[in-house]
Amino acid sequence: MTILEISTKNLVNDRLALKMALSHLETAVGSAGGFVIEEPYTNMGWTFFRLNIKPDLQMRIEEKFGDMISKYKWKNNDEKFTHFMKDFLDAKGCSVEIKFISL
Repeated sequence: MTILEISTKNLVNDRLALKMALSHLETAVGSAGGFVIEEPYTNMGWTFFRLNIKPDLQMRIEEKFGDMISKYKWKNNDEKFTHFMKDFLDAKGCSVEIKFISL
């Protein structure tokens, strides 16, 4: 499972935009129930929460958008996937910051 830490200063709007963008992405790749948004917590004016992307959804995203993901200049696939997700969410009106969480 891939875990991304999402940070925002506007939880209500960004969380809704995130859910809509991820639902759109699931539809585009033919998946359902592929993500879990954990409970948020606040620190220094920012709200953080974890986005868990299940392996099936990540695999389908990488299959459908692999050519785009491979063009990112970062060294490893986790960084490339994270930056792809950031750009995808930005394009869908979800202005959040994203960080890959390594477990």
